[in-house]
Amino acid sequence: MNRIPTVTKNLLAINVLMFLALLVAETKGVDLNAILGLHLFMSGDFQPYQLVTYMFMHGSVTHLFFNMFALYMFGRTLEYMWGAKRFLVYYLVAGIGAALVQEAVGVVRYNMALEGMTPQDVELVMSYGLNALHEGKNFVNPQLAQLNLVLNSTTVGASGAIYAILLGFGMLFPEERMFVFPIPFPIKAKYFVMGYAVIELYLGVSGSADGIAHFAHLGGMLFGLLLILYWQKKGKISGPYVR
Repeated sequence: MNRIPTVTKNLLAINVLMFLALLVAETKGVDLNAILGLHLFMSGDFQPYQLVTYMFMHGSVTHLFFNMFALYMFGRTLEYMWGAKRFLVYYLVAGIGAALVQEAVGVVRYNMALEGMTPQDVELVMSYGLNALHEGKNFVNPQLAQLNLVLNSTTVGASGAIYAILLGFGMLFPEERMFVFPIPFPIKAKYFVMGYAVIELYLGVSGSADGIAHFAHLGGMLFGLLLILYWQKKGKISGPYVR
């Protein structure tokens, strides 16, 4: 099992190559994350293809490393268990599902940000907000600035699909003991997954301003779970708890 299976290997390569392309494009004054990253559908930068392309883009070396490390550690196991085609479908469905959840949450946050604003305020953000963010600026008025961030911020990263992989591993190997930094003792995979889900839900609901798309992570897990249950019901896999 030391050999990296085909889909996992190709996903690792594509993500690394896209990050290198991002760095090269930056030297030419082109922001690939702004083009291929996911925008709220009401934003002037939104394109339907971003529902797929965003998951192959990353914001930093650290962001890329941890996602690819998790893909290498757990993704190859799922691919060995399910086969290349099923694993690829799982990865893409979870990633797109995460994007759809992120869009839905964005709409809710957008409507919340509209409270107390005049039509003129909204028109101001619609007209000038996107260009302001492109120039690294934002409105001085905190309400306008918040609305602009909700409307025109970019989501990038494979994390939604990665969280689905963690869910799949936890369902396939619920009793597997794992060492997770900084916890000084091993914990079972099922508790690891449940713990991550609870943390993401808390951070998402609490409105943590850490710049992380917590609901996208949960969306990836949700769509991954639904797909596993669907496959199990159809008899396409022998059951998530069978090794």
